[in-house]
Order: sequence, then C-alpha cells, then structure tokens
Amino acid sequence: MALQCGIVGLPNVGKSTLFNCLSNAKAQSANFPFCTIEPNVGVITVPDDRLTKLVEMCSPRSVVPATVEIVDIAGLVKGASRGEGLGNKFLANIRETDAIIHVLRCFDDDNITHVDGTVDPVRDKEIIDTELMIKDLETVESRIAKTLKQAQTGGDKVAKMQYEVLRQVKEALDKGLPARSVSFDSPDEQKFFRELFLLTAKPVLYVCNVDDAAAANGNAYVDAVREAIKDEGAGLLIISARTESEIAELDTWEERQEFLHEIGLEESGVSRLIRAAYALLDLQTYFTAGPDEVRAWTFIRGSKAPKCAGIIHTDFEKGFIRAEVIKYDDYVALGGETGVREAGKLGVEGKEYVVQDGDIMHFRFNV
Repeated sequence: MALQCGIVGLPNVGKSTLFNCLSNAKAQSANFPFCTIEPNVGVITVPDDRLTKLVEMCSPRSVVPATVEIVDIAGLVKGASRGEGLGNKFLANIRETDAIIHVLRCFDDDNITHVDGTVDPVRDKEIIDTELMIKDLETVESRIAKTLKQAQTGGDKVAKMQYEVLRQVKEALDKGLPARSVSFDSPDEQKFFRELFLLTAKPVLYVCNVDDAAAANGNAYVDAVREAIKDEGAGLLIISARTESEIAELDTWEERQEFLHEIGLEESGVSRLIRAAYALLDLQTYFTAGPDEVRAWTFIRGSKAPKCAGIIHTDFEKGFIRAEVIKYDDYVALGGETGVREAGKLGVEGKEYVVQDGDIMHFRFNV
C-alpha cells in the first residue's frame, strides 16, 4: 500500500538528519539550504510488539512486518508559492504525499544557521502554512470561477454543491485556516473535497526537534508550538534528531535501551515517529499467522473484510466467501489458533465485517 508521509520544514531544521535516522537511505545532511533537492524515499518498518509475540509463538519460516513510506522533501523558503527557492519542486513533491510530517526547529545552536537568523518555530510553521494556503487559494479561486458560472447559468445541482464546498474552503483559507479545518456532511461533498487535492487538507504531525536536554519533556519552544496548533486537530511529537543519531550508532538493542534509560525515555523518538506516521495515514494492521509465515498487512481504518482480503490478492476479494477472525488477545491467551478453536472463540464474519486493528485473519474464497 504505497501511502506516503512527506517530511517538510524550512532549511536546517533537522529534516534530513531525522530522515537518516528513520531509514537506511543516505539523504545528504549539510549546514546549508537545499541540500536535499530530489525527494529521498525510505520504506520503513513499523515497530509492533504484537508481531514480535506472534513470531515467538509460531516460529515461522519467514516474517513480513508492516511498512510506511517516508519522503524527505527539499526545504521550503518564504515565497515558495511564487516559485522562490525550490518552491515549485517542493509544492509538487508535497502534493504527491498523503500526509505531512512538519519538522520545526526548537533548539538553539550558534553553529547551525537559521534561514531567518533567529529561532522561532511558530513563525517557521506560519511561513510554510502561508505558502501552502496561498497555493490552495489559487486552486480554489480558479475552480470557483468555473463552477459558479455553471451553477448560475445551468441550474446544475452538482455545480451548486461544488461551489458551496469551494466557498467554505475559501472562507477558511482567507481567515488563515487550513482546508482540513473545514468538514462536510454529505458523501458527495466529502468526495469532491478530497478530489481537490489541497495541500492544507492533508493531515499533519508537527515534530519539534529539540536539543538533548529537552528530549524527554520539551522546552519553551515546544510549549509555544503546542499553543499555536491547539485548534488545528494536528498531532505533536518531541524528538531530538541529534539524540536519535547517537542511538542509531549503537550496535545492540541492549545498548540502545540503556542509553534511552539514561536520558529518561522509554523508547526512541524514531519508533514513536514511525507509529505516529502510520496512524497519521489512517492505517491499521491485521495479521496472518502460521508456521510458514507471520505477516502484518496494512489496511485503511474502517475497511471491510473483502477489501482487506484483496490486499493479499485480488482473487481473495473477487471470490470472498467469509473471514475467520481471531482477536489478538484471544490468540495469545489461548496459545494460538488451536486453543482459540477449542474455546469457541473463532469468529466467522461476512462481507460487512469491519476489520479491526490487530485481528488475525484467514479468508475463505472461491474464484
């Protein structure tokens, strides 16, 4: 499932350093703007203790974890919507992603220059927000001119609905609010809104890149960001990219855990970020488990059983008969599939079953 999160931010906020920690890709990290020109893509394993437990129980011949794609996009500067810097390339790259990880510099360091001279993460956030909103406003105003004419002259009900959606989005953008702040009730409105592919409609996770001392509890910069985004419906994560780089250099899991314990963290920021990115894309996991393979399958939250079956193979969806479902907790508590069957805990579900995160599935089909 090729859904992507794009890492964005102003130059020199720690985007590429963080990306390097997230994947084995070698994004150049240097102390000058635009060191990342072409977007680097990393396919990253999603940490999941449930998968580890299933592997322990099944001792399979192969293991396939869930993954998420992260794209490191060139740093944006003020004026990007007018083509300044690498603006056009930035906007094209971000339009292709499904969600945004917005990295904000929340640390002081005289050795790392800031493109605007001073550290102010709220100002930095607003620079990028403004550039994205300007581009979205261009898109919306262009569509309004065309749609309004159709709605007025032809009495077209669809055009009227579309105009109303566009009007509400324009009103939000004019107020300095992202498109995602507008919600629509009817499926037709929601579908049209999605098809506009607006930059500020994408879900956002703000990552506050702090120094080592603030990795556990944050700092005044983080508090300012938290206050600034309180009405956005966006997430916030505190990470020290420098600390994550140090963790990545340690050879063993034990060494990494000891290091985390020393700085007051239970797990690495990278692990938290990957899971947050997965959730940001509205993704969940179901499993197939047995002696041949334990595998995590990625699906979009709210998907029904046939759709999830089709992720394995299109024939599974076309010829879907039923799904045998085991809840993860039952699987663990009862010692596996045999114990679940003996206890009468195996669920048999039809086409309307909405698959739940952590379900262990077996699909019956006939083509």
